[in-house]
Amino acid sequence: MAEEFRYVNMEYLKGMAGDNPDLIREMVEIFVQQIPEFNEIFESLYEKKDWYELGMQAHKAKSSVAIMGMEDLAKMLKEFELLAKEGKETERYRGFIDRFREETQLACDELTNHYLK
Repeated sequence: MAEEFRYVNMEYLKGMAGDNPDLIREMVEIFVQQIPEFNEIFESLYEKKDWYELGMQAHKAKSSVAIMGMEDLAKMLKEFELLAKEGKETERYRGFIDRFREETQLACDELTNHYLK
């Protein structure tokens, strides 16, 4: 039921998957797999100060969280993407990365508890 989820918008995800339980599970598995990879890439690029590539990765991550109906996080990633590609306001990047890590971890926990146990 939708009320079990605080971070993922299950109604949106179900709509994206045509309410197909197998497709939903596959999308969840892919998301849960991708998140640690994004976190690792974000950290590496941040340390290297490769701002443009960091923006490109924020763009990719935005698509993943958008599919899960995480609108606020997707909006934040769009802002991160645009700033990083221009190398602007670099002092904010750490906060963007930390918020991504925190919210996606909570989303992964929700999804794992509901779909992958």
